[in-house]
Amino acid sequence: MTSPPSHLWLNALLQTLQFVQSTWLGTLYALGITDDSHGAPAWPWAQRIAGENLVIDVALARQFAWMLAAIAFAVVCLLLAVCWRRAWRWLTVAAIGALVLAPWPSPRLWLTAAVPTSFHTSPTGFTVDSIARGARIYSAQCAACHGTDGRGEGPLATTLRRWPPTMASALLSRRADGELFWHVLYGMRDDQGVTMPGFLGRLSDREVWAALDYMRVLSASAGMAAGGSWPVPIALPSVAVKCAGRPDRTLDAWRGNQRVRVVAVDAAHPPPFEDPRFLTLLIRRDDVLATGPAAVSVRKVATVATPRTPGNVTPLFGTRADCVADAGEAWQVFAQIAGASASGLAGTEWLADRDGWLRALAPAGRRGWADGGLMCTTSTSLQDGDKSSARDPLTATLREMDGDPVRFVKGGFVH
Repeated sequence: MTSPPSHLWLNALLQTLQFVQSTWLGTLYALGITDDSHGAPAWPWAQRIAGENLVIDVALARQFAWMLAAIAFAVVCLLLAVCWRRAWRWLTVAAIGALVLAPWPSPRLWLTAAVPTSFHTSPTGFTVDSIARGARIYSAQCAACHGTDGRGEGPLATTLRRWPPTMASALLSRRADGELFWHVLYGMRDDQGVTMPGFLGRLSDREVWAALDYMRVLSASAGMAAGGSWPVPIALPSVAVKCAGRPDRTLDAWRGNQRVRVVAVDAAHPPPFEDPRFLTLLIRRDDVLATGPAAVSVRKVATVATPRTPGNVTPLFGTRADCVADAGEAWQVFAQIAGASASGLAGTEWLADRDGWLRALAPAGRRGWADGGLMCTTSTSLQDGDKSSARDPLTATLREMDGDPVRFVKGGFVH
């Protein structure tokens, strides 16, 4: 897949717009000018700046940036004109000239419809437990129209006036989370009537957020089935982690510090050896592995593994990985992300970057990272000067992953 352009100025622009809109909303709420909606400040206007449009159309983003620069320059000139009376004519002319020469893209291009919850974020966190709960909700409430695979081909889809959108595309996934939340609760309409019924009164707020968490995983699964890649970046789901001989922790404790390798193990696929280039998390089917050889390996490792912390990683060479995801649903969640069946998942590996994005996948039954690669990238090949890493596909993948960070905008929010 391709992710948004990696221009640093564009990323800075989007982050600034995100900060300004969020800060303005918080200020209005603190002053009592706007109320809350579903537990968070309500966006009071019918429109917002469409960061998702700017990241797709770089030319539009450039025009928008120059427009903002011209406005800022004009404001500074006018403020100086008030303070510096001798030069007020020249400063006023400069301000007017900047505004005249600035590009003024049509507001229809950089504004989009907003709802009161446009700037809301999920309180559940993108966790394995929330995703598993969302799967049950989706199956009971959404699959009839959207289909069990998220392709929009459920048994009731043909009875609808408008066909449900597929989750295998990036279009739905780029909508702001708060706007998806609003549309699930209150439904959707067009000029001719209702296109999707709302679930207000049938689902609680947390149930809606959990369903949206699951839809992200379903989008990854549908994308794998349709094109062999994830349609948009997907975060590494958070989960409680148990490591032999060490205190329990959450996966979030590793985020921001280390790459993470996730490995699906069972009795026939024992835990791999530790690698100093990343931390290793094992996921397993408890019903298969509880007394298998891999479980024995984990217990043996507990007596020799060196304790490690997120900021000081000192794995002992020659020892098996021993940190296990403490959630029975992790196996099924990661199977969907890989686009694989639960029965054929063992041996699959994933790589997550230091920012917590899943980036690469080595499916089970293939030659490891010789056949694996980035599932989310802005480039298509290694740099010419990186020929030496071709002998080690895993090293090549890690270098490409570090050199091509994810810059993903969802509804104007930089993730």
